[in-house]
Amino acid sequence: MTVPEEAEDEPARRKPDDDQPVPLYVVTGGRSESADAMALDLVTLVVARADPHSGQSPEHTALLRMCRYPISVAEISAYLGLPFSAATVLLTDLLDSSQVEVRQTRVEQRQAAADPDLDTLRALIDGLQRL
Repeated sequence: MTVPEEAEDEPARRKPDDDQPVPLYVVTGGRSESADAMALDLVTLVVARADPHSGQSPEHTALLRMCRYPISVAEISAYLGLPFSAATVLLTDLLDSSQVEVRQTRVEQRQAAADPDLDTLRALIDGLQRL
């Protein structure tokens, strides 16, 4: 018995090629944002606390190798060729498993030191109103 050839009007089925990009929903497991409340912004520094191990996704392995030294989330996103949102989903996975840690940048540290204490401000306003 012979296999019938495809009809001319039927579209040819695409075979997966190695050079075709993987859809982002596959990379992130269908998640578009992380469930963790921790805010990762573009300048947040990330550093690996563990080496990659077998069984991890290629993206997680690449992230851990990339984060041997402190690197910003913006750089990670650019080097991996992923949008910021996808990079944060992957980073949150690694944060949840304690494979990476997040460090504040000097700008964030200065900002935190410059932020006023709300209780002190309320006491000041109350004191001024009593004058």
